[in-house]
Amino acid sequence: MACFNIRAIIAVTVAILLLTAPHSANAVTCGDVSSAVGPCLAYARNGQGSPSAGCCSGVKALNSKAKTSADRQTVCNCLKNLAKSITFNGGAVAGLPGKCGVNVPFPISTSTDCSKVH
Repeated sequence: MACFNIRAIIAVTVAILLLTAPHSANAVTCGDVSSAVGPCLAYARNGQGSPSAGCCSGVKALNSKAKTSADRQTVCNCLKNLAKSITFNGGAVAGLPGKCGVNVPFPISTSTDCSKVH
């Protein structure tokens, strides 16, 4: 269940970045993704309470930075790779965008085909 949570967090972050991405001069890196979602790990693991302000700030910033399809695909792939290394609460991760006030028009899932993210 913990692995599912991490994957969900990664998927949520990727989804947020892909859907609401403004234009950016710099490409998104996996380092950017890890830094942005790092504050969300405690919430992703236990799913209790609300995500921290730092978590939501990171999710929003990552979403803003992922302006191109390539950026969003990078975020998606980075999140999926991160999910492989952590244990997480899938429900908490899936609900993270809503809890942070970010609208994601597709389900957050580790089964997302990142190549189809635009």
